[in-house]
Amino acid sequence: MGVVTTRLPAAVLWDMDGTLVDTERYWMAAEEELVEAFDGTWTHDDALELVGSGLWEAAAVFQAKGVDLDADTIVARLTGRVREQLGEHGVPWRPGARELLEALREASVPTALVTMSVRAMADDIIRAIPFTAFDVVVTGDSVDHAKPHPQPYLLAADQLGVDIADCVAIEDSPAGLTSAHAAGAIAVGVPNILSLDDAPSSAIWPTLVGATLADLGALVGANGAAS
Repeated sequence: MGVVTTRLPAAVLWDMDGTLVDTERYWMAAEEELVEAFDGTWTHDDALELVGSGLWEAAAVFQAKGVDLDADTIVARLTGRVREQLGEHGVPWRPGARELLEALREASVPTALVTMSVRAMADDIIRAIPFTAFDVVVTGDSVDHAKPHPQPYLLAADQLGVDIADCVAIEDSPAGLTSAHAAGAIAVGVPNILSLDDAPSSAIWPTLVGATLADLGALVGANGAAS
């Protein structure tokens, strides 16, 4: 009988909002302010529909709600408000995320941030991390196709120079998991606001608290055994 060896992922690809940092409530507040400024109504269910999606795709939703601005202005206004809230309240880490990210860096496992936020906001988060956290950063303003399209994750693996099939992607939204899975990554869902029961994934972890490099390696080993 062959022995299944545990090997570390070629890279770990991190979603940002809702996975690495708990910023979804900041986005929802910014969205509500924006729509109400144009005398529209924005509900919690409306906000849930947009979790994990691209900002420019979301802009069309706000325009349909009566926001009389062009897409670039909508993106800039929302992002600006979220960045203001980060400045006011600090970076709210998701439980266990920073610890796992730091363990990966100490083990020299390549990492990428794959977010549909714009680069300026991603840089705010990166600056708040007291160690060099990412080798590659892919943002919503650097891709032609937002999640759930596979392009963001394919681009990250390409820039890292690794095989996407040997990468673990960590996500909190159905759109993000769909993107990672379609790209061919080992997709791990860590639920935050939305249920991931119907999203394609290799594993669903209830939390990143206590997650280890060995846990990630076991996913890679299982994936190799299944292929």
